[in-house]
Amino acid sequence: MVKVAPMSDWAESIGLIAGNRALPLEFAKLARRAGISRIVAVAFEGETEPALAELVDEIVWLKVGQLTKLIKAFSTRGIRRCVMLGQITPKTLFELRPDLRAMRLLLKLKERNAHSIFGAVAAELAREGIELIEATPWLKPVMPGAGFALGPRLTPAQRADVGFGFRIAKQLAGLDIGQTVVVKAGTVLAVEAFEGTDACIARGGALAGGRGGAVVVKVAKRGHDMRFDIPCIGARTLETCAANRIGALAFEAEKTILLEQQDCARLADRYRIAVAAVAGAE
Repeated sequence: MVKVAPMSDWAESIGLIAGNRALPLEFAKLARRAGISRIVAVAFEGETEPALAELVDEIVWLKVGQLTKLIKAFSTRGIRRCVMLGQITPKTLFELRPDLRAMRLLLKLKERNAHSIFGAVAAELAREGIELIEATPWLKPVMPGAGFALGPRLTPAQRADVGFGFRIAKQLAGLDIGQTVVVKAGTVLAVEAFEGTDACIARGGALAGGRGGAVVVKVAKRGHDMRFDIPCIGARTLETCAANRIGALAFEAEKTILLEQQDCARLADRYRIAVAAVAGAE
C-alpha cells in the first residue's frame, strides 16, 4: 500500500500531470484551498482542458508520449512531488509517438493497462527524484461516503442489481479490464474495457429493452493504487445515463470521485436516476 506523507509536507509546491476532462481543474481548486502555494502542470495537446492554465502557476504543454520532457518539466522547476489526474483518450495509446525513454518503458511491459503503464511512469519519475503521490488527501471533499444519494431512492429491484453488479465489477476490476458494469434483473448487459465508462453505459443501455431501467455500477480495484486511475464520474456520466435510459448509478463509497455535484443532483432529479454511494469491503 502506498504511504501518504502528512499534508503539511506538501504546503509549498506540487506538480500536476493533467489528463482530460474536469478532474485536474477540480484538483487545482481544492489544492489551493488547502494551502498549496505553487502548482506546476504538465498538460497534453488535444487532451487537457486549456482552462487549467488559469488555475495553476505554470503549465507546460506536451504531446502524449514525451516522457523525457515531462520529467524535465518538473525537475528543472524544483518539483519533487506530483499527482496524476484525468484521463487520456484510449485510442491515443495506439496513436502516440513515444520518445526514446517512453519507448524503452513500453517495451519492458508484458501487459499494457492503466496500472502497469502508469506504475512504470511512476518508477521513471522516482529515478529522477520525483515522487508520484496520491491526490486523495485533497480530493476527499468530492469522494462521497456510504449513504450519499441523489435523485430518487433505489427500489428493492435496483438494490438487488447493485449488489449483483458490485460483485461482478470487483471481479472485472481485479482482472485489470475495467471498473464498470451495466446490469438489469440479474443479467450482465455490458462490461467496461478499453472503450471507457460512457461507451459501456451506452452499450448496456441499448441492450436493456425499450423501457430501459438498467443499473450502472462503478468500483475500484481491490488494493487499488490511488495514485492513478481513480474511478471518477460527473455530470457527463449522468447525461450519458439519461440518454440511455439508465435507472440507477451506483459507485463505491470513499473510492470514487463525484465531480460537478450540483449539476449531478439536478440531472438525477430531472431524469429520475437513483445515484448512490455503496460501501465495499477489501
